[in-house]
Amino acid sequence: MGKEIKVWFDKEGDYLEVMFERKTGYFRETGNDAVMEKVDEEGNIIGFSILKVSALEEQKPLSVILK
Repeated sequence: MGKEIKVWFDKEGDYLEVMFERKTGYFRETGNDAVMEKVDEEGNIIGFSILKVSALEEQKPLSVILK
């Protein structure tokens, strides 16, 4: 059986969050101002968030590499 992935969207806040694991961690910047990656204490990616999701429909496809 696969992992549980938590997806949360706040329409009013125009914010999307995707979490791969429920661990303590922190958000850090990526190469795109709208996208933040969440990492655990060892630096492993455990999720990501996207701000101003509705603005993406006016742009080219969103492409971000999470490190």
